[in-house]
Amino acid sequence: MLFLAFLLEVIWILAADGGQHWTYEGPHGQDHWPASYPECGSNAQSPIDIQTDSVTFDPELPALQPHGYDQPGTEPLDLHNNGHTVQLSLPPTLYLGGLPRKYVAAQLHLHWGQKGSPGGSEHQINSEATAAELHIVHYDSDSYDSLSEAAQRPQGLAVLGILIEKTSVSPFNVRELLPTELGQFFRYNGSLTTPPCYQSVLWTVFSRRAQISMGQLEKLQETLFSTEEPSKLLVQNYRAPQPLNQRTVFASFIQVGSLYTTGEMLSLGVGILVGCLCLLLAAYFIARKIRKKRLENRKSVVFTSAQATTEA
Repeated sequence: MLFLAFLLEVIWILAADGGQHWTYEGPHGQDHWPASYPECGSNAQSPIDIQTDSVTFDPELPALQPHGYDQPGTEPLDLHNNGHTVQLSLPPTLYLGGLPRKYVAAQLHLHWGQKGSPGGSEHQINSEATAAELHIVHYDSDSYDSLSEAAQRPQGLAVLGILIEKTSVSPFNVRELLPTELGQFFRYNGSLTTPPCYQSVLWTVFSRRAQISMGQLEKLQETLFSTEEPSKLLVQNYRAPQPLNQRTVFASFIQVGSLYTTGEMLSLGVGILVGCLCLLLAAYFIARKIRKKRLENRKSVVFTSAQATTEA
């Protein structure tokens, strides 16, 4: 985790770049993005809230194969604050296998909340957000010459989404940013989560989470500034989940406890409860009948004894 620790140590010196004027809140916030960037209002947007009882298990999804992630090379990497997040350029020696085509790494960036807020990730799993989310952006180098060209083409980009939770850990390297278990993930077709929101992303969202310490998270929340005037702390730089619409979310693994939907589990629970009540009632009436039979037998014995005494 040394890599992320280094990144967090240097971001405080980064000034925000200028550039396209959009924000996450306010008059230029995400509710107004479609007015300036029409694709932000389309029907295959990201992020989404992944409901695990609605995903489709696909045993044919291969595990991702990151190449070069543990050997980023010797060339210096460009780290800058673009006014919306802290972004680190990545060398083309990093690429992904296990996808339909070869996807070369281009950059990584983070999304987070504000101090004291539990949420900060863009994707949610079962409506649960985590403290932050890391995106590692790749483009289809077999078909396109650059990230900007690929970004406007279907499945031109492949983005890895890693949900990050707080913990007490020693600091992270590029390979260690990925979960140890690469075989468990969700896959769907979506979009960039920032304007212009091109619907060109093949998303892979890992079910396992990465971890950073509270101190590392607070450094993100307290040291970067946005491009707004007057300048403000760069916090809550995440987009709300978008409608899934008719898209299918695939899972590379079988969900534990997801053999039944929520409705089916509720019906099953009610059925079990009713069944238990019926058993209790049956046991009660059987016990009552047995007790009644014993009392009748006892009375019969007493009556017979009394009659015998009278005759004697």
